Amino acid sequence: MSDVQLWRVAVDAPLPEALTYSFAHPLKRGQLVNVPLGRRKVKGLVLGPTDKVPDFEIKSIDSIDEEYSPLPESFMKWLEWLAQYYIHPIGQVAQSAFPPLKKTDKQRQSKRPPVIPKLESDTNLNLTEEQSACFESISQHHNFSTHLLFGVTGSGKTEVYLRLLEKVLSEGKRGLVLVPEISLTPQLIQRFARRFGDKIAALHSQLTDRERTNQWWDIVEGRKSILIGARSALFCPIEDLGLIIVDEEHEPSFKQDEKLKYNGRDAAVMMGKMMNCPVVLGSATPSLETWKNAVDGKYHLHTLRHRVANRALPEIEVIDLRKQKDDSEEQKKIVEKYSHLPFWLSPKLYDRMHEVLDRGDQAALFLNRRGIAQMVVCPACGHTRECPNCDISLTLHAHSHLICHYCDYHENFKTKCPDCKEGQLEAIGLGTELVETDLARLFPGKTIARADRDEIQSRADLEDLVQKMESGEIDILVGTQMIAKGLDFPKLKLVGLVLADVGFNLPDFRATERSFQLITQMSGRAGRHVQEGEAPGMVIIQTFNAEHDSITFARNHDFEGFAKHELEIRGQLSYPPVGRLVSFRIQGTHLGKVEDTAGLLARRAHALKAQFPQYNSIEILGPAEAPLSKLRGQFRFHLLIKTTQVAAANPFSRQLLGDQEWIPSGIKILIDIDPMSLL
Repeated sequence: MSDVQLWRVAVDAPLPEALTYSFAHPLKRGQLVNVPLGRRKVKGLVLGPTDKVPDFEIKSIDSIDEEYSPLPESFMKWLEWLAQYYIHPIGQVAQSAFPPLKKTDKQRQSKRPPVIPKLESDTNLNLTEEQSACFESISQHHNFSTHLLFGVTGSGKTEVYLRLLEKVLSEGKRGLVLVPEISLTPQLIQRFARRFGDKIAALHSQLTDRERTNQWWDIVEGRKSILIGARSALFCPIEDLGLIIVDEEHEPSFKQDEKLKYNGRDAAVMMGKMMNCPVVLGSATPSLETWKNAVDGKYHLHTLRHRVANRALPEIEVIDLRKQKDDSEEQKKIVEKYSHLPFWLSPKLYDRMHEVLDRGDQAALFLNRRGIAQMVVCPACGHTRECPNCDISLTLHAHSHLICHYCDYHENFKTKCPDCKEGQLEAIGLGTELVETDLARLFPGKTIARADRDEIQSRADLEDLVQKMESGEIDILVGTQMIAKGLDFPKLKLVGLVLADVGFNLPDFRATERSFQLITQMSGRAGRHVQEGEAPGMVIIQTFNAEHDSITFARNHDFEGFAKHELEIRGQLSYPPVGRLVSFRIQGTHLGKVEDTAGLLARRAHALKAQFPQYNSIEILGPAEAPLSKLRGQFRFHLLIKTTQVAAANPFSRQLLGDQEWIPSGIKILIDIDPMSLL
């Protein structure tokens, strides 16, 4: 036996620092080990040797987990950066870097379709001049550099990605492609599978634990060269990484909301830096953070201004719903003629749908709401049914039960008002179920499909829907934002946004940016395969707010004008990307205790700012009740830290929390660096 050496080990527990253990055999940084913690055994990641001898009895490491070889050094540095930047226990960050199950050589026959379909290979498409220019200028970079591929919807960004990956593979390196959510993957994986065959692995939430484990090992052991996945695919250690692509980089779903609140896009850029490889961010509507970096010269900007084959961008028509209430004679005649239409459908959108469907093409209606109605209310006393665990109205589903979309509380829908015992509860508002029911009445004989989280609950459901849309079996698609993302249907010629106002007035400084992105992405689904001489795709936006910034710029396909305007507004208030934001959420089951702790946190923040001159630029906002003031039985308060000195936000937040022993029992303080949502 050699001399006993002390090691720093990041254990899988909510501890802010690594722990010290002893071991009599040599170890390597990045090895997974089994260690005792209290009375239990946990996994731990070896961070390195230490000379510091703590003043308590040191326990010994039980054993090395021989299944996994040590993690690469650059990957270890990236994990440490994540823990430090997002102020999250290093041991819990490290556990994400391993698959959920043990490796097995036995492969049971699965009834599920293969993760990567076997398809006939296709040939390279001819690149347009713009695509060639982007490909050439990005492929000149071999070391770390960040590139924004800014291209209108349908401009062929995916083909540029495929060419870049071909080049990287030909150099003996490998690629990582991140896509938002599951909704992009079936079509995207098929497209990659046609080009790269069995060189692809995929990781996303719709896989079983066994599928995830097998895909992880395929990459780690070098059998596959390209990994496609949602944000969690970053945690798969890839040797010889030559390129990272983040598609639709503006998507909020790249930000994780629970536990380690990391942003997949920012973490990907940092990984590129650690692994010294180029990072390509692609979007038709880049986030303002990325756009500002491109304009300031930190990122290289590459632009695709035209759709492939010079297909026209869709024509966008805005229908002002306020004018439908006019008293003019002309309006009265229209109302009479179209009296059979439901309240949410304008005559113009109805006529356009008829034209498109009569030609044998497809239409899609987009609505940011699930269920039949938003809420139920008693017209006699004004009582609304709310969730007992959350400060949220319940949503009516299938005319029979009320559901809370946050904690999944259910109750049966009873028409008699439980409050005044006299009135009858009525459903008000609009949801995808109601739109689907109305359309079935208005367009008999047409096939209508609904795409929301109630209908699409698995990978197979989504693949089935995509296949039916591509083959033309579906005439009208009704959906939530699930259908606004990157999907590409040849016969889809009309897209209707039923009510654009839904996202305008959320209590969030990014509400206008999100609305602009959603309108642009949604309209980008229309007329992607229009032939020369054919009419371009149509987009119809129904709104009560026709002058809203997001609509004014989106109807002219003017992202750059929108970004300039929005950055000026953000700059005046020092909101991101001009300033840096950190959110502290104080939550617990006892309202008084939560409020007192929030007040204490604010006093600590003001004292810290007064004590250190380097924190002069920090602005402390709050504490205040969160917009969703109660969720899953927990009361919630917010405290925000805002600063134009980017480097001050992280150390200030770390000092403010301190050792956390001052926080009362039963209260949690959750920190979110660069929050994407403030609800």
